[in-house]
Amino acid sequence: MTTQTQYDVIVIGGGAAGLSGALALVRSRRSVLVIDDGTPRNAPADGVHNFLTRDGVPPAELYAIGRQEVQGYGGEFADATVTSARPDGDGGFTVEADGTAYNSRRLLVTTGLTDVLPDVPGLAERWGKDVVHCPYCHGWEVKDQAIGVLATSPMAMHQVQLFRQLSDDVTLFLHTAPEPTEEQWEQLAARGIAVVQGKVEQVEVSHDKLTGVRLEGGKVVALQALAVQTTVRARAGFLAELGLETTVVEANGVEVGTAIQVDAMGATGVPGVFAAGNVSSPMAQVMPSAAAGLMTAAGINFDLINEETRLAISATSSAQ
Repeated sequence: MTTQTQYDVIVIGGGAAGLSGALALVRSRRSVLVIDDGTPRNAPADGVHNFLTRDGVPPAELYAIGRQEVQGYGGEFADATVTSARPDGDGGFTVEADGTAYNSRRLLVTTGLTDVLPDVPGLAERWGKDVVHCPYCHGWEVKDQAIGVLATSPMAMHQVQLFRQLSDDVTLFLHTAPEPTEEQWEQLAARGIAVVQGKVEQVEVSHDKLTGVRLEGGKVVALQALAVQTTVRARAGFLAELGLETTVVEANGVEVGTAIQVDAMGATGVPGVFAAGNVSSPMAQVMPSAAAGLMTAAGINFDLINEETRLAISATSSAQ
């Protein structure tokens, strides 16, 4: 294993949060290495939406622009997969990635998350195309279509109303979700949302397009798009040696996934380790993730300044 020069900050993850944080840090004259494995969460999507001035830009293009900007200020990149991170014994950290060890004074974790899809055959193959999850990310692209919502928890009642805003033809498939309450049945009826009971057993596809879903018993309901609820898992297993664990995230009392817990400036429970973006805020879209990267970078820079000031005072005192 080879060891590289120490950096002020290693950013693990090269998506919106990581690149935004790296940009702020290099502009503050910090030495920065971004390690990225090239597998962003939104890779299957055709475009990034609700990102002012960049609406509709393909994810790969957005990240390529970000890389160029970071490199323009002296930031460095390593295309690799991080396998572990641990204390280096001198107050900093050693990060291992594809057989190389890198050292840094601080860590910024922006590895995002993984979407765990419901176990329905054919669903994963259409993910990011006509199987979607976020009405704000993909809603305009499926507007006025026949949209189905696959319910796996009570959160589907919220999701189906959001998609009803985009189309008059919306069907809720109860699948594995509990029976709606009397109040929810009233809301569904008032909004003209069709409800289908029973499990969905197959996604139907023809000519590379979703055409519907097959229910248990064989009945097929025609659709053009299907919204699903995913369980989100923070990509943070490599942090185990630091003693940093993920916590369960809930919404309206329903477990939706895991995340790294941070404070307002992105600091985790491990001194010197910070996190931003979906790995710590699962519901954040690209724009707020980028904003979080910037704010967390500011926190890291000031943390380093405080350390450098203490060392300068100590050195001055020793010289007297």
